[in-house]
Amino acid sequence: MVIAVAIVLVVVIVVAAPAAAVIVVVVVVVVVVVVVVVVVVVVVVVVVVELVLVVLVVVVVVVVVVVVEVI
Repeated sequence: MVIAVAIVLVVVIVVAAPAAAVIVVVVVVVVVVVVVVVVVVVVVVVVVVELVLVVLVVVVVVVVVVVVEVI
């Protein structure tokens, strides 16, 4: 009986270990992909916001210069 339980445990461990390894690898890959996507999105948003701010500053400067020239 004990030997049978031991054999079953060994079989379960041998079968489950690769499955667990695969699950861990899949989870790690998913986490890495999610982190990379989040970082890329944040960088893109920051760059777009910076560009918009630069454009706004340029527009404001041009408007101020034109108004001052007219006055």
